[in-house]
Amino acid sequence: MNRLSRRQILAAGALAPWLPAARASDFPSRPVTLILPFAPGGVADVTARTVGQAMAPLLGQPVVIDNRPGAGGIVATQAVLGAPPDGHTLLLMSNATAVSVHLVRKLPFDVQRQLLPITTLGFFELGLAVPANSRQGTLKELLAHARSQPGRLTIGTIAVGSTQHLSAELFKARTGIDALVVPYKGSPAVINALRTGEIDVAFEILSPLLPQLKAGTIRLLAVTGTQRFASLPEVPTVIEQGVADYSVDSWNALAAPAGTPAAAIERLRAAATQALAQPAVVERLRELGVKARASQPAEQAKLLADEIQHWGRVVRAARIEPE
Repeated sequence: MNRLSRRQILAAGALAPWLPAARASDFPSRPVTLILPFAPGGVADVTARTVGQAMAPLLGQPVVIDNRPGAGGIVATQAVLGAPPDGHTLLLMSNATAVSVHLVRKLPFDVQRQLLPITTLGFFELGLAVPANSRQGTLKELLAHARSQPGRLTIGTIAVGSTQHLSAELFKARTGIDALVVPYKGSPAVINALRTGEIDVAFEILSPLLPQLKAGTIRLLAVTGTQRFASLPEVPTVIEQGVADYSVDSWNALAAPAGTPAAAIERLRAAATQALAQPAVVERLRELGVKARASQPAEQAKLLADEIQHWGRVVRAARIEPE
């Protein structure tokens, strides 16, 4: 074996600090896979595809969407955690990520320790909808009706533990009404039940409600954000109508496995931030009821921590047992 000369060793040492930077500049070296814990076609899926398509030319590589629904997000999360932590495999997080901490008795991972935040993509509130022929024209009228007939008001949502379901439980707690929350298999079933009068009110994200609102088959009494939704300026918030300390936002964000190089995280964050600033992306998300919003990793980490605490209180108050 040939010995290295002192000059060769010194030369190698001089080059060493530049090697990580050179590797970082080559990222990504192949397509980036974004794994979603949701089926195709929903708000999260379309959001991911819209932002991913805009990120691709900025990264110089395609962003491939891989839908892996199932087990409350566990399937998708484990797929990401099992991938090399090099920035080429990402997870689409949501507030369901925070809720799962309280709904799964033995979660096989620690989302705060094993996932690195990159950036949020967007936030979207829910709508409180009633049938078009409902006698209640405002939220105050709905609450008065509910209080006059305890236990009679029916609130439709999707599955137990979903943002919609927990938002309804939080609404009951904040208003003090006695109402029956009825979970359905999906948004189409909830909307159909609302249109036919099977339920009195529905808590649902805005995207599936907007076509029904335009068709005149439902009415929106409120939105759950802290501010009115720009596309529906005539619809007041729940807070505006006297329900203090009530706001709910769903959100989506990007995360990578722990151990992913900081340079890769920053490259992905910068590309997503630039994509979210593009007018076409902002408009497409707005059509879905989503407010495009990027963040720093630290902001996203705080959001997740706050959401875990918040939804934990709601789950316990609603006496939902983990499975």
